Amino acid sequence: MSKQLTIRGVPDEVAKRLAGLAQERGQSLNATVVEILEQAVGFEERRQRLERYATWSDEDLAEFDEALAAQRVIDDHLWR
Repeated sequence: MSKQLTIRGVPDEVAKRLAGLAQERGQSLNATVVEILEQAVGFEERRQRLERYATWSDEDLAEFDEALAAQRVIDDHLWR
């Protein structure tokens, strides 16, 4: 969920540089500031680290399904 933030007390020179950077990048001031904040808190690096662990290949899925198959077997003699 996205949040809205209001930042007060931004020095004029900082605001001017942010506006210039946004213009150079061809994006809005908001998009520029969000990118800078994401970089400052390591947002993209964390996302990339998580993607390594959250993405399964077809081989990973097959191995997982194979491991679960043995657990899905019902021992009929235990249920009689």
